[in-house]
Amino acid sequence: MASPSSSSPATRQPEPIIKQAIPVTQEVPTPELPENPAQEHPAEQLPREPAAQPAAHQVAEAPVSYVAANGAALPVRHPVEDSEDKPKRDRASKAKGEAAPAARPRPDARQVMKEELTATLKQDAAGPVPPGESAREQVLATVAKLPDLPGVYRYFDANQNVLYVGKARNLKKRVSSYFQKNLSSPRIAMMVSQIANLETTITHSEAEALILENNLIKALKPRYNILFRDDKSYPYLKITHGDFPRMAYYRGALDRKNQYFGPFPSAWAVKESMQILQKVFMLRTCEDSVFTNRTRPCLLHQIGRCSGPCVNLIDKDEYKVDVENAAKFLRGRQNEVMDDLQGKMQGFAEKLMFEQAAGVRNQIQSLSRVLHQQSMETTGDADVDVIAVVVQGGRACVNLAMVRGGRHLGDRAYFPTQVGDAIAEKSIECEVLAAFLVQHYTGSFIPGTLILNIEFDQPELMVALTEQCGHRINLIFQPQGQRRQWLELAQKGAEISLARLLSEQGSQQSRTRALAETLSLDATDLEALRIECFDISHTAGEATQASCVVFHHHAMQNSEYRRYNINGITPGDDYAAMRQVLTRRYEKVASGDGVMPDVVLVDGGKGQVEMARQVFTELGLDIGLIVGVAKGEGRRVGLETLIFADGRPAQELGKESAALMLVALIRDEAHRFAITGMRAKRAKARQASRLEEIEGIGAKRRQRLLARFGGLRGVIDASVEDLCQVEGISTALAEEIYRQLH
Repeated sequence: MASPSSSSPATRQPEPIIKQAIPVTQEVPTPELPENPAQEHPAEQLPREPAAQPAAHQVAEAPVSYVAANGAALPVRHPVEDSEDKPKRDRASKAKGEAAPAARPRPDARQVMKEELTATLKQDAAGPVPPGESAREQVLATVAKLPDLPGVYRYFDANQNVLYVGKARNLKKRVSSYFQKNLSSPRIAMMVSQIANLETTITHSEAEALILENNLIKALKPRYNILFRDDKSYPYLKITHGDFPRMAYYRGALDRKNQYFGPFPSAWAVKESMQILQKVFMLRTCEDSVFTNRTRPCLLHQIGRCSGPCVNLIDKDEYKVDVENAAKFLRGRQNEVMDDLQGKMQGFAEKLMFEQAAGVRNQIQSLSRVLHQQSMETTGDADVDVIAVVVQGGRACVNLAMVRGGRHLGDRAYFPTQVGDAIAEKSIECEVLAAFLVQHYTGSFIPGTLILNIEFDQPELMVALTEQCGHRINLIFQPQGQRRQWLELAQKGAEISLARLLSEQGSQQSRTRALAETLSLDATDLEALRIECFDISHTAGEATQASCVVFHHHAMQNSEYRRYNINGITPGDDYAAMRQVLTRRYEKVASGDGVMPDVVLVDGGKGQVEMARQVFTELGLDIGLIVGVAKGEGRRVGLETLIFADGRPAQELGKESAALMLVALIRDEAHRFAITGMRAKRAKARQASRLEEIEGIGAKRRQRLLARFGGLRGVIDASVEDLCQVEGISTALAEEIYRQLH
């Protein structure tokens, strides 16, 4: 890192984000952190503070640069050298006036961050390494110099593996509490004994510390933090803007242009709400390209699910009223909507407009049926989250039930990992709940009321969440009436889900052990048993794809699945396809790059196994790992035969075998993954090929044609004159399009 420039103020390098030395006697200013520090302070331009020995009343910290990782700004460590630790030979050489050695070029900051994240994700096979005496003294010295400011702290062991990430309103008080003689938990004492390095990041407030802590936990996956799987975003119900807004299912980033209602716990809850709005308010759901090109009402209008705005069967003002009533309904103001509809019906009747009055009456009847059918409907609460935490058998379950607009929308169970290694200063249930609140609600919608099944007293966390959402959050531990029923159902759901998980884990582990015994594998560490399975899928040689699925830690690892496009072979040649995918998969492993599985399953008989044997022989790999899964008579499940490449006799395990159940599970998953990818590839080629083959039709013109006519069928039905009306389509090109499509 370059030293601070001594040039004029106009060319001076920017100040570092976090000051390296702050006198305790002075008022500590709040550090200014940019929205994206990686852009405002590139890692190459951050100046290094002088490595002078700090005075006793100063705070010495390592300067921190930031790089972007998964959309968040994460710090890169650059430890500051203490002048006492420098060799005396360097001081002597400087005294003699010798030239200092040339500074080594600093690696790219993004590459440094990538390498650090990769290193922290690898578990230390030899177990935790205790720190040396000098490292422990350095940690204690760093703790004594921490500032009384909010921020995030990180603990590392002697191998620089991250142990724990936490946040604090006061870094000095919080971190110092870990290094007292009498610790509240043996597990905390075990973690503290492994700490060899400590790093902190100062933030503006607790809210910023909460966000940074969540990002670091998801990126670094510390050993002693409770981890919740970073699931897909929750679905929303979206109502677009415009003269005739559209109602749609949506999942993704939110904007201010449209109205969003939710989040909903599942896609089913969104679609059910959309069906209700269609029955009562008859809002359109068609795409804009279809809406602008309709010449007659669609089937939804004929069955009373759409008011037909595409053909002007309802004017803009009336449709706008229906949209507003739908929004009120979703916000839990059903009684207000009912009163508006009754007043509207009465107004039509007074004007002797009986047909319009009958239409509004039908809306009232539909709304009344919906409110009557919603057995969990309430009149007081609009948005409430009900959270139940249950811990049993070394695992935990957090069941989240959502109430939106006064309607109970269902629940979803979450199963955090690393619960057994988690640091629990109070009860483990409180630690699981705290981890869930941080990782689930950071950057997401937080309702005004949370109903909990355990007493939860962490005011610092709730203050940080309140600062983030901008409104008050009420915690209820002993609800009454309808709320009590919600909590009881949520807790019962958590208990059932956790019992099912523990049962499935036990049966899955027994299947893994049975397979290991069947294949004569080492059964001492079944958790590390890794199985990869391959399958080939195509339609008469078209769109050939191969799949590779991974079974590890007693479960299928979806994130490690891979698909391979097979090219350069005779269409329909499964043997050549299997040879190609195995070669591409394991040639890197043979050269030392990658992980070799304990078992390689091949979906097929002797021919596929022979191809696998040839590939492994050419690459110098152990052919004893190859196991073929040949289908039995009539392709019936339970009659499969295991075929080995190393000459062992084939085995028929029988339909009652636990080992065969696991093999069939992995094989079926490989088949599913291959066939879904093949079908998607085939459909993409068939749908886009006809327009792409026409000379003069590029991506933009094709997009305009499809948008103008609502799809390929509309383009085929269009006349030459209609095609000429599209921007960029000349008469000659329109005639060519018409000729090619007919």
